[in-house]
Amino acid sequence: MLANIDLSLVNWSRAQFALTAMYHWLFVPLTLGLSFIVAFMETIYVRTGNPEWKRITKFWMTLFGINFAIGVATGIILEFEFGTNWSNYSWFVGDIFGAPLAIEGIMAFFMESTFIAVMFFGWNKVSPKFHLTSTWLVAIGANLSALWILVANAWMQNPVGMHFNPDTARNEMVNFWEVLFSPFAVDKFLHTITSGFTLAAIFVIGISAWFLLKKRSTLFARRSMLVAAVFGLLASIFTAFTGDSSARLIAQKQPMKFAAFEGLYTGSHGAPLMAFGVVSNQPDTSKNYLPDIKVKLEVPNLLSYLAYLDPKAFVPGINDLVYGNADHSLLPASEKIERGKVARNVLKAYKEAKEKGDEAVAQTLRAQFDDAKFKSEYFQYFGYGFLNDPKSLIPNVPMSFYSFHIMVFLGFYFILLFGLVLYFLYKGNIEQKRKFLWLAVLTLPLPYIAGQAGWIVAEVGRQPWVIQDYLPAVAAVSQIDASAVQITFWLFTAVFTALAIAEVSIMTKQIKIGPKEEGGN
Repeated sequence: MLANIDLSLVNWSRAQFALTAMYHWLFVPLTLGLSFIVAFMETIYVRTGNPEWKRITKFWMTLFGINFAIGVATGIILEFEFGTNWSNYSWFVGDIFGAPLAIEGIMAFFMESTFIAVMFFGWNKVSPKFHLTSTWLVAIGANLSALWILVANAWMQNPVGMHFNPDTARNEMVNFWEVLFSPFAVDKFLHTITSGFTLAAIFVIGISAWFLLKKRSTLFARRSMLVAAVFGLLASIFTAFTGDSSARLIAQKQPMKFAAFEGLYTGSHGAPLMAFGVVSNQPDTSKNYLPDIKVKLEVPNLLSYLAYLDPKAFVPGINDLVYGNADHSLLPASEKIERGKVARNVLKAYKEAKEKGDEAVAQTLRAQFDDAKFKSEYFQYFGYGFLNDPKSLIPNVPMSFYSFHIMVFLGFYFILLFGLVLYFLYKGNIEQKRKFLWLAVLTLPLPYIAGQAGWIVAEVGRQPWVIQDYLPAVAAVSQIDASAVQITFWLFTAVFTALAIAEVSIMTKQIKIGPKEEGGN
């Protein structure tokens, strides 16, 4: 079946989806966080009646609106690509994946679009409390949109609450609540939105620092920084905690991804945490070995503790997962591939028996898909049956490793930054800390880099899987001409780049104008 797959089609389809997703994530996290920051600011205005807080709220609301408008376009294109480029994936799991996306469109996006008009144009047309309610509902709606998208993504990382129907060769949802509240979904949602909160807080602090450096609107800047620093400090600490629990889940459910971003080639008891390392090139597939990390700075036993809360626990490495480890009941990848092919052959034989009208054989084969032993020994490796080379299960280790460590390093840096902002505000001398203010301005791109690095860890680290253990990328693509994907890739590159430049240009112009004095709308 896969012998006829055009690998350039697979690669271009992956590249196009990655391009769209990464551009989309340039806009989304600011929307998630800035919507709540604006809501907090307006709450202070309504409670105090101080017009300065209304002025502050309106300024940041304007920047939120610019970002929101441009971000919607990339999100729409992203969802269409499931049908155009990944139709086999959509067929295989559409009953499950489609449900969260439908809820997102019906409930969350409807809430945003309904109240965003009141939020922007209702200042003098509705009561202050109704306007505040609308602002909060926009913020909640934006983050509910993220919830359903992230639930769908988490299910791809750890498929639960489903049943495979051999009659349609599709996975069907049997437990919606298991999909919604799986530990993967909960951690992914909380970790992702709080990283967006962190980005928005740094966005507000960086721009406010620029105003202080220019000695413009200093009261506006200090108050904006105070709200953002408190919000950002709480969010960044929570992001670190959810990242820790997410990594623990990955160690259990996606051990290859965990080994890749930790740079662990050979598993061990009391595995050390790789604080720093220089990763070797990707393995030479002509040889029966995998390289190791060249330069290391390790903390003994810490990886075992972080993964299993046991400093002496065994953590499998890439070698163990590819070649197997009998002492720890780890099957070699070659055995998983063979078992996956058995599961696929049973499905093929069942379909052939149905087509021939041989009901006796068909029912015998059909019964295997409900047999617990067949499920545990063969069907759980169904996706491996699409693969041939065990080393194709190894993701891009250098990219996963460096992205993970960049993300973690920046996360701790952000916590320190927020703490220093609050300290200098408390001391009342932040305006004199010009070097620190310049640091805050220069920090503006870093949460974007951290966010992109996080998604690289999540998506590159799980390759070759589109759905973990059930569907690899080579089996998920649409049967279309690769040249069509190449053309749209470059077209999207041009359009998205133009959108990003437009956003930066409009944002910069609006920031230079600064907050308007109150006296009308």
